[in-house]
Amino acid sequence: MTVDAQSFKQAMRHCAGAVALVTVGSEPGRRTGLTVTSACSLSDHPPSVLVCVNRNASAHTRIREERHFVINFLNEEHALLALTFSGQKGVNGDDRFAFGRWTVGATGAPVLEDAVAAFDCVLTQELETKTHSVFIGEVQHVRAATTVDPLVYLRSGFHSVRDIRDPVTLGDLDARRVSWNEFS
Repeated sequence: MTVDAQSFKQAMRHCAGAVALVTVGSEPGRRTGLTVTSACSLSDHPPSVLVCVNRNASAHTRIREERHFVINFLNEEHALLALTFSGQKGVNGDDRFAFGRWTVGATGAPVLEDAVAAFDCVLTQELETKTHSVFIGEVQHVRAATTVDPLVYLRSGFHSVRDIRDPVTLGDLDARRVSWNEFS
C-alpha cells in the first residue's frame, strides 16, 4: 500500500518542526541558503547533526562543493527571514543575506547572529534518496542564545512556543499523574 503525496503532506502539517536556515558559502556573492524543518541532532559522539535538502535547492550543490554548512535555528522574530530564505519573497542566493545580522563561522559559512542555536558543520556523509540528500555534519562550533524563543512551523504557519501550553515536567509527580491520565 502506498500513500499519495497530498495525504502525506497533510499529515505532516500536524507535526511541529523547528524552523532553521541552512546556510553555505564562504565568499560573498557565492553564499546561499534555504529554510528547513528537517534538521536535527544525530549524535553527541562526535557532535553531529543532519539535515535533509532537496536536490533542486541551490544550497544542495553548494554544500557538496564547499563541504560545510551551518544550521541556524530561528527565533520567534524570524518569520519573515524564514519566508525570504524559502524563496517566497522572490529573493535568491546571496541577496538573502541582506536580511538579518550575519557573521562568519568557524568553517567560513554564514552564521545568523541572533539564532536560537547555530551549528557550524563540516560535511562528513551524504545519503541520497529519490528527491533529497541527507547531509550529516560534524559540528565544529556551536552558538546558543538563552533569551529568545524558537520559531516552530505547524499547520502551514509559523508559531511561537509560547502559543503552546505549559510543558509537563517528568520529574514532577503531579505532572506524571496528569500525563498518564490524559493517555488513559
